[in-house]
Amino acid sequence: MLYSQIVGQTEPKHRLAKMVNEGRVPHALLFMGKEGCGNLPMAIAFSQHLFCTRKTENGACGLCNSCNKVAKLIHPDLHLVFPIISKPKEVEISTDIIKEFRETFLPNPYLTLNQWCIEQNAENKQPLINVKEANEILRKISYTSFEGSYKIMVIWQPEKMNTEASNKLLKILEEPPEKTIFILVANNPEQLLATILSRVQQIPFFACSENEIVEALVKEFRVSKEKASESSLIANGNYSEAIQLLKEIDDGVSLLSHFQAFMRLALKFDPTKALVWIDENAATGREKQKQFLQYALEVFRDALMFNFGDKSLIRLSGNEREFLSKFAPFINQKNYERLVEEFNSNYYYVERNANPKILFMDLLLKTNELINMK
Repeated sequence: MLYSQIVGQTEPKHRLAKMVNEGRVPHALLFMGKEGCGNLPMAIAFSQHLFCTRKTENGACGLCNSCNKVAKLIHPDLHLVFPIISKPKEVEISTDIIKEFRETFLPNPYLTLNQWCIEQNAENKQPLINVKEANEILRKISYTSFEGSYKIMVIWQPEKMNTEASNKLLKILEEPPEKTIFILVANNPEQLLATILSRVQQIPFFACSENEIVEALVKEFRVSKEKASESSLIANGNYSEAIQLLKEIDDGVSLLSHFQAFMRLALKFDPTKALVWIDENAATGREKQKQFLQYALEVFRDALMFNFGDKSLIRLSGNEREFLSKFAPFINQKNYERLVEEFNSNYYYVERNANPKILFMDLLLKTNELINMK
C-alpha cells in the first residue's frame, strides 16, 4: 500500500512522510477519523514506508522485498490486531483468523467494521478486542524483530477493547521496547480511555471531498464521471460507502426511483402498495436502507435550496435535478426540520437492527402527514 493509493488526506501523508524522512517517529500514534476516511490503509502505507529498504522522500518504493511483504500483510514484523467474534477453542485472538482478514482487506483496503462483521457471520454479536488479545500483544512485542528493523503493531478499532484489555496495554504504550511502534486506527476515539489518549500522538483524518472521491472512482473503476458523482454525493465523504454505492448503481439499483416510489405513497397513501414497498425495502438489507435514508436527506436539503437558496449549491444533477424541480414545492420551512429529524432517527434505528417493516411503515405514515401539511 502506497500513499498515492489513498484518496485525499494530503496533510496526514505529508506529516507521516516527514516523520520517516527525519527519523523522528513517535512510539505510539493514533490515526483517528470517521469511517471511510482511509486511516486503516494509511496505517499499512505508513508501515510499508518504515520497512522499505529503498525509501524515497514521498514514501515507500513499492518494489523491494519488504514492500512486497507489507503489501501482502505477511511481513513478520508487522502485527495486526482487530475486533473478533470470539469462539472458544476456535477464534480467541486475531492471529486465529489473520488469513481471513487478509483475504477481506486486500481487495478492499477501505474495509469497514460492519463489512468485517458480515465476513465473520457476526449476526447481532458485538466484535471485541479482549484481554487474551492484550496478552498476545505483550508477548509479540517482547520478541526481537525478525528482520532487524522496526516492530509495528497496528490495532484497528482500539475503541473495541474492553476495559481490562485497555488497562493491560497502558504501560507498554507509554514505554514500548526500542524500535517498537504502535499505530491505533480509530473511528470513534472519544470511546477510548483518557489514559490511552494521553499516551499517543494524534493524527486527524478528515472526510474526503466530493471531488477527491469522484476522481478516485473514475480512475479506479473506470466509470463515467456522472456515476461517480452520484455515488460521491450520497457517500458524504466516506470513500468506502462511495464504492458500495457505485457497485449498486452498476447493478441497476436506482435510489432515485426508490425514493420516488416512497414519496408517491407518502403523498397519497395506499395501504396495499405501501405493504409491497415495505416488504421489498426490508429485503434489501440494512446497508441499502441506510443509503436510502441518506439519499432522502440529500434530496430534502437540495429541495430547500431550490425553493429558498442559491440554486448553484444544489448537488443533484441530470434526472435527479429534473425530479427535484417537481418535488421541491412539497418541501417548505414548516416540514423540512421534522422530515430531517424523522429520517435521521430512522437511520439511527436501522444501524441498531430495528425491525425495518415497523420502522418504515411508521416513517411512511409520518412522511404522509408532513408532506401534506398545509
